[in-house]
Amino acid sequence: MGVSNFRAAEMREARAALARHGVPLATNQVRYSLLHRAPEVDGVLDACRELNVTLLAYSPLEQGLLTGKYSPETLPRGPRAEADWFSPANVAAAQPLIASLRTIAEAHAVDAAAVALAWLLAQPDVVPLAGVKTGPQAARNAKALGVTLSESEIAALDRLSQRCRVVQE
Repeated sequence: MGVSNFRAAEMREARAALARHGVPLATNQVRYSLLHRAPEVDGVLDACRELNVTLLAYSPLEQGLLTGKYSPETLPRGPRAEADWFSPANVAAAQPLIASLRTIAEAHAVDAAAVALAWLLAQPDVVPLAGVKTGPQAARNAKALGVTLSESEIAALDRLSQRCRVVQE
């Protein structure tokens, strides 16, 4: 059985309730990406590891922001334009991280999205859930499975991520 957006204490409670019926808690689906790392600080990621629960990371590309699709000159339209996350200041703050994703992507012959997903895949017990609208997007994301980031690449992304996290829920 899986849950979504459960805090650490809720996961423990759900696991205990399920265990009384012989059902394991398998997953907790939460928002997690290079720009949204709350599970690392709110105890959810630690609880997942302690309870042997896979963290399913939704919005791993931050609705296209980590793909390089948006910049201060090319902001989203429609409902996304209203979201605080896509304010010009937040999009600008993410640009150094996006530039690093692109640099690392070139070295691996993939694009920035694949590197952002590969970073999540490099985290123990984490599986990214990247939504796609087209076949080419699915193919692009699948390339993340063939990317093994070096320790120095992961460290560089971590450093830049720490500097540019702009909105937390």
